[in-house]
Amino acid sequence: MTSTPALEVVGLRKVYARDGRALTVLDIERLAIGDGELVTIVGPSGCGKTTLLHVLGGFVSADSGRIRVHGRDVVRPGPDRGMVFQEFALFPWRTVAGNVGWGLEKRGVSRAEREAVVDRYLDLTGLREFRDHLPAELSGGMKQRVALARVLAFDPEVLLMDEPFGALDAQTRETMQEELLRLWERTGKTIVFVTHDIEEAVYLGDRVVVLTARPARIREDVVVDLPRPRDFAIRKSVAFLDWRNHVWDLVRSEAAGAAQRRT
Repeated sequence: MTSTPALEVVGLRKVYARDGRALTVLDIERLAIGDGELVTIVGPSGCGKTTLLHVLGGFVSADSGRIRVHGRDVVRPGPDRGMVFQEFALFPWRTVAGNVGWGLEKRGVSRAEREAVVDRYLDLTGLREFRDHLPAELSGGMKQRVALARVLAFDPEVLLMDEPFGALDAQTRETMQEELLRLWERTGKTIVFVTHDIEEAVYLGDRVVVLTARPARIREDVVVDLPRPRDFAIRKSVAFLDWRNHVWDLVRSEAAGAAQRRT
């Protein structure tokens, strides 16, 4: 990891007021992610994974702590961080090319330059032949490719992904995991990927950050020592199963502890 992380969180706390009392949702002492790392985040249901990602994106304000991108403090959304949501969030009246180029258009990029960038990412995501299609004409996996291409087109330093494959069927989900790894290897982007799927987290991640039950703290930062590039066959290896089981045990113990505290 470089001396200046691509993304760094220090002393991050988020508190909500509920029923007249303070409810602490996030309490992250420190998280540092290096340039080009793909880090996945898991934890018990409702622990605050999505809230953490939205705070990192600047969509939700923290109550204390600092978030830095390459050493710069950030407190609001910005082009240095790109967000990919589970719901695709495409404009239904815009074509594939129109959706991918939307952010560049809002930034005032010239039409010629915009089209060149759009074509590059349509090629990169295998969408060139669908450039004039509307979202309603696409499958779920293709819609998520469009959403990913749209974020990549404005070249963020850090890509934040909030369970982007959660709404897809199992076969499409695995295809998109392969696609994401291919894109990551070609672009070298720093990626923070939230998921509830332990197998997905281990398959994709250089590291799997396991959060505790609410308030979300880092239970363990697991370095996944599996070779790259990874392919589907690695999921059947003993090493992969060992890492998956280790992360599962951590998440399960946190979920069980939270359930016991509620009783």
